[in-house]
Amino acid sequence: MSANRPLSPHLQVYRLPLTGLVSITHRMTGVFLSMGLVLFVYVLFAIAAGEGAYGAMQAFMSFWLFKLVYWGFIYALFFHLVHGIRHLIWDFCKTFERMTLDKYAVYELIASASLTLITFVVS
Repeated sequence: MSANRPLSPHLQVYRLPLTGLVSITHRMTGVFLSMGLVLFVYVLFAIAAGEGAYGAMQAFMSFWLFKLVYWGFIYALFFHLVHGIRHLIWDFCKTFERMTLDKYAVYELIASASLTLITFVVS
């Protein structure tokens, strides 16, 4: 084996570009939204099951960890929405320049965080 061969970049050396991180985050939020549907179905079941089940669900969901999951679900929903709008813009073959890609990725992160914050303040 030659000692002059370059090493392949690995996660400790290679830094993903912002667009790559946003793409991975989009996939993770999609999975998170799918898992969140289980909680949503649980809420619907509790509503349909009557007052006792609804009260138990409210007590269960008032735990701080579930509130954190709830707000994570809200952020994932807004992030997924904003990224979907970005994909619609891409469908018109717009914003494919390198600088524009990074700029819109920052806009996407700011918009999703702002929408989550607005929802938190309003509720």
